[in-house]
Amino acid sequence: MDQKLRTFLVLCQTMNYRLAAQRLHLSQPAVTKQIQALEQSLQAKLFHYDGHTLHKTEKCLLLERYAISQQHQFEELQLAIADKKRLKLRIGATKTIGDYVLIDAIKAYLRSPAHELSLVVDNTQHLLQMLDENRLDFAIIEGNFSKTKYDSYLLRMEPFVGICGKDSPLCGKHVPIEQLLEETIIVREEGSGTRRIFEERLAASGYGLSDFFREISISSFVSIKALVAGGIGISFLYHSVVAGEETVGTFTVEGVTEPHAFHVVYTRNTNARKYSEQFLAGQSDAAARL
Repeated sequence: MDQKLRTFLVLCQTMNYRLAAQRLHLSQPAVTKQIQALEQSLQAKLFHYDGHTLHKTEKCLLLERYAISQQHQFEELQLAIADKKRLKLRIGATKTIGDYVLIDAIKAYLRSPAHELSLVVDNTQHLLQMLDENRLDFAIIEGNFSKTKYDSYLLRMEPFVGICGKDSPLCGKHVPIEQLLEETIIVREEGSGTRRIFEERLAASGYGLSDFFREISISSFVSIKALVAGGIGISFLYHSVVAGEETVGTFTVEGVTEPHAFHVVYTRNTNARKYSEQFLAGQSDAAARL
């Protein structure tokens, strides 16, 4: 891959000439010179300053998408020339998906002794950043992403449910949102996909978390389920998180407990879709046996 494009991508990631120079083990003037040469060859301004803050131009965003794709393709070319197959996958997943959805696919993929993988479980924003930095082959996420910047396909529509204690009068019922406002609501931490989806749907119904009797924020699914089972409050989670749980019940709320899309997201113009489909074939095989 062209060195100027490598330098460009690092600057896009750091948005700081000094940090880019440090990462590339170059002098800052050398980085500046490479970016200027790239701008001259393309006859386009790629970056501009607003005060002391570096910003990307529209042409920069266009080149960034191209350069990320080219980086992937160059790695594929190296494998092809060496007559090697890609056996190690770098996968990202949001917490619900990584902890509760992918285990069958992981087990199936790793049954081949030649296969390796790394799985990063993190929030959507960080996973997309890792895609941009070519640190992931693909990510499976529940959050929002740019459909003009990335390619994607639907993995599945996942039921979103309210959960309560087994002895709760809510258990097994369809209830109006107003009936829940006297409850303690237990939600994931700020920035989590599960919380964001609940807050968006709550807002669409004209309410917010502050309208509940009490709000508790906890990052652990295990702790949330234990508190709900103990009658401390209610929560809203994906069905996969509570499937098979004998200590909690579920309920539905119009406009809130609607299915939500899980997407496989990857860099455009790469072979990532092929790799993701090969990996997820184990998930489909496991589902067919149920």
